Amino acid sequence: MIMEAGEILVRRGLLDEAQLRHSRASDAPNVISSAVQLGYVDERAALQVLAEEVGLDFVDLREVDVDLDALQGFSQKLIHRQTLFPLGQRDGSLIVATSDPLDLYPLDEVSAATGKSVIPVVAEHNEILRLIKKHLGVGSETVDGLLAAKEDADGVELLEDIETDGSELSEQAQEASVVRLVNEILVEAIESRASDVHIESQSSGIKIRYRIDGILHPQPVPPEINRFQAAIISRLKIMARLNIAEKRLPQDGRIKLRVQRREIDVRLSVIPMIHGEGLVMRILDKGSMVFDLQGLGMSAHTYEQFRKLIRLPHGIILVTGPTGSGKTTTLYSSLLEINSPDNKIITTEDPVEYQLDGINQIQVHPKIGLTFAASLRSILRHDPDVVLVGEIRDFETAENAIQASLTGHLVFSTLHTNDAAGAYTRMVDMGVEPFLVASTVEAVMAQRLLRRLCPHCKEPFDPEKDDMPADFPWEKLDDKALYRPVGCRECRNVGYMGRMGIYELMVTTEQVRQLAHDRVSSWEIKRAALADGMHSLRHDAWEKTIAGNTSVDEVLRVTKSDQIK
Repeated sequence: MIMEAGEILVRRGLLDEAQLRHSRASDAPNVISSAVQLGYVDERAALQVLAEEVGLDFVDLREVDVDLDALQGFSQKLIHRQTLFPLGQRDGSLIVATSDPLDLYPLDEVSAATGKSVIPVVAEHNEILRLIKKHLGVGSETVDGLLAAKEDADGVELLEDIETDGSELSEQAQEASVVRLVNEILVEAIESRASDVHIESQSSGIKIRYRIDGILHPQPVPPEINRFQAAIISRLKIMARLNIAEKRLPQDGRIKLRVQRREIDVRLSVIPMIHGEGLVMRILDKGSMVFDLQGLGMSAHTYEQFRKLIRLPHGIILVTGPTGSGKTTTLYSSLLEINSPDNKIITTEDPVEYQLDGINQIQVHPKIGLTFAASLRSILRHDPDVVLVGEIRDFETAENAIQASLTGHLVFSTLHTNDAAGAYTRMVDMGVEPFLVASTVEAVMAQRLLRRLCPHCKEPFDPEKDDMPADFPWEKLDDKALYRPVGCRECRNVGYMGRMGIYELMVTTEQVRQLAHDRVSSWEIKRAALADGMHSLRHDAWEKTIAGNTSVDEVLRVTKSDQIK
């Protein structure tokens, strides 16, 4: 008779008796998953021991080639219900991965259903789930209607009540299987560290993509999901308190969730397209955000300069870059750095992404006339020391920001320009007098985000000079190694894990003020700043490459050369 898994782990020294008792008392499906959740044992080590005990092979599914022919005729319900996956065939027998080698009943069920003998191998539970999602698609379990679902299925809980209009589409969107499917999409996105979820209606059906570390990754979905398309879109619109009957106009909404005890804000944008509505969800994970100016990755020189600038008594400090380049993180970190009881800080934002203790934040509502410009005028009557304007979009906002700086306030804001020098000419293009721009803008910080090389699998290489960009600083490389991405289980075979900032800080020197006053082009301002010692985005990116943090390909993807012809 085979011993119980917990007893084997105790006998092999992976658990002690007290840990076994605690594991058995848990409501987890089995002792192994319980012990793993409690942090007593590593799942991989435990399964290797159990496989050895029963004479089975342990396999790393990231290194195994799956023969998809084995899926033909294999019941998807069986795969989901028992968390099994067929890997291939050998001499007429099916090779099936399981994470519970002591439970023989599911394997007998496979043999009975397929009429073939089964060769079991042992693999980690999460790795089997990954294969299921990869080959059967996100939400495939729900599409089959396998499990009943509640409102908070998968640990997803809505923090605001929702209302339905009682229509047939509304009722369909509230069905348990649809609720679970939408929850599964959200949970998978959050676990994948996705910043955005794209749900697109195409002629061939629904398409789901996650933006992870700035790159879009298509997600496999089962073809059966297409008949749930209208219900999925309606469910998300209901969650965001939007009008599900309106399918001709764009709509924007917000969903507040608690997912696995973490508070998540989701900004939902819906746009009608020719094959149906397209949805994009921006995911803001409040629990994972840390606003620490020193921890943003600025070079020591840039950080010291910027620390002094954000403590100026008045003037305008701009942060520029495209959407998703980390501007909000830099601004919030700056505000928290200077926040104190003797400073009054007021922000006006669209939307307020994160709530900051000790800082007064205003959410603009353009539809009722509360624009950036209108709120800024009112803010100045509240006697602030520091003001943050979410974005300078038009002449009126720019003019009010300049007036605020001229009356003794320090103003932070953002602009959408490609580099720091472009901020001066952009404000002039809006209609602001050049002498006002020159006299009020104290500094401009341009920034981008580069993907960080996975520390577990990055490999050194010796580059050939002919294959490298002309502006690569060979003199700084010395005998250091450059690294490139490889891909491993830790980074999901992408080669990168997380992102880091690169920064270009242009301080408004007397020369820059004169050039801005004279309406010269942005590249002339940039050339003067570079000659004066400014570190550009490209320069900062090369420094982080030489430090082994990112790759040459990533620098070329995100930045442009500073060489001006």
